[in-house]
Amino acid sequence: MTESEAHRRYEFRRQLEELRAKKGRGTELISLYIPHDKQISDVVAQLRDEHGQAANIKSKITRTNVQSALESLMSRLRYIPRSPENGIVLFTGAVDVGSNKTNLQSFTVEPAEPLVSYKYHCDSDFYLVPLEDMLADKMTYGLLVLDRREATVGLLKGKRIELSDHLTSNVPGKQRKGGQSAHRFQQLRLIAIHEFYKRIGDAASKVFLSVDAKDFESVLIGGPSPTKEEFNDGEYLHHELEKKKMGLFDTSYTDESGLYELVDNASDALMNLDVIKEKKVMERFLKELVNDSGRGSYGENEVRKNLEMGAVEVLILSEDLRRVRLTIQCTQCSLVDALTRTRKAGDEEPVLPQCSKCQAKVKVTESVDIIDEMSTVGDQMGTQIEFISTDFEEGAQLLNAFGGIAAILRYKTGI
Repeated sequence: MTESEAHRRYEFRRQLEELRAKKGRGTELISLYIPHDKQISDVVAQLRDEHGQAANIKSKITRTNVQSALESLMSRLRYIPRSPENGIVLFTGAVDVGSNKTNLQSFTVEPAEPLVSYKYHCDSDFYLVPLEDMLADKMTYGLLVLDRREATVGLLKGKRIELSDHLTSNVPGKQRKGGQSAHRFQQLRLIAIHEFYKRIGDAASKVFLSVDAKDFESVLIGGPSPTKEEFNDGEYLHHELEKKKMGLFDTSYTDESGLYELVDNASDALMNLDVIKEKKVMERFLKELVNDSGRGSYGENEVRKNLEMGAVEVLILSEDLRRVRLTIQCTQCSLVDALTRTRKAGDEEPVLPQCSKCQAKVKVTESVDIIDEMSTVGDQMGTQIEFISTDFEEGAQLLNAFGGIAAILRYKTGI
């Protein structure tokens, strides 16, 4: 994923969060999905019909709100002669703004992928499922770690590892019980190993074949030698999955932690995956901190100073960072200042301090998303910008331990 694609994805996620926070009363919020091949005239005709039917709504307030939303949609469609290439989604309705009041609000979204079907939907929430599906990482890898004692099956979905199944074996140890000949004991042990491998193959095949074939990339097998080689050579997986084996990788663990070890050890084979690229960025940043090189920086204030100096080589931002940079001005002495506030969709207006000079009230003159602000400064300084997901351990650490903002510097600055 390129830097611009990652930024667009962030903006798309943030937009959906804002829409998800909007609530209506009854069924007053309208969601309209118009694919590229849908005639706008046909859409307007349906909206007129819905407007007529809305006259039968018993509640006067609901009737007025629904009809107003439909009129707003029809008015907006007059300026859209044809739906864009990926289609267009319109959201309109009487949004609850508190204090027993509503406000007619409208939003337009151009989807990241082509819309498959037309949909008109009325509810107390905006209908976002098709757009949320576009955000989901569809590329999936099958993960399997095993030895002769246990096996764990999982999936790598985009940047997230999911545990799917765990099996334990009845394979006897190498020491035979009294009375049994060495040959007979060995035969029984080999049979038990074969049966366990079959169970593993059946369990893994069941999990991997449940994934949509077009989204399933390949299978990674991990474990100690010679177990994983024995399993691989025995072709215990479904014949369609046998074709999708990516390779064998050494792992010390065969429980859930082995799935994470498998992904790490297969990083060279998975270099094109976003999660691997993001892990490499975080590994480099953490290495600079551990080595105390002076080239690792974190926290908004410290990174901002380094960024404005042009000292930041890589700006690292968490995808889940939700803060705004406010420019405030005193209503008495006109002193201008700036501050940062955490702001999530649906939050109330941030509490503002008094003027630091005269203690009078201040007002907000500008509000900008902190990621947009810092990305703009980074672009001006020729800085590489990396967006990091919280779906893996190091990504969550960036948000929770380092405030969601970090940097790798070009040189030591002493800040």
